[in-house]
Amino acid sequence: MVRASQKGIEIFARLAIGLGFLSASMDRLGLWNGLLGQDQIAWGNWSAFVQYTHALMPWAPEFLAALSGGIATLAEMVFGVLLLWGWKIRLIANLSGILLLLFAVAMFSQQVKSPFDYSVFSAAAACFLLARISSRST
Repeated sequence: MVRASQKGIEIFARLAIGLGFLSASMDRLGLWNGLLGQDQIAWGNWSAFVQYTHALMPWAPEFLAALSGGIATLAEMVFGVLLLWGWKIRLIANLSGILLLLFAVAMFSQQVKSPFDYSVFSAAAACFLLARISSRST
């Protein structure tokens, strides 16, 4: 019984984290535009996301913010798909947690409240818990 409920929690965490990553990536690429109202879209396009990324790292030139945003978005898309697929859950969940912690620290350095309001630390913790409870390391 306990094992079955743990498996359900694992599946729920994989879905929540994976779909969250993919939804955010879709927003940055403008793929939600036309499907959702403007009030439900955070960035809506790549340049708005790069501006936000640059605001989190004002010391960096804009090309570095765009590169960092691109790497982060690609990582989120790959991690999201792999979590949904269930491939190397422990590894991908740990890498996802590290990525989210990097986001949280960047957000925290600019606005202390933001990573808590957007539950970034909570999502990172969920990734690390997923890695811990996962029945599949391969």
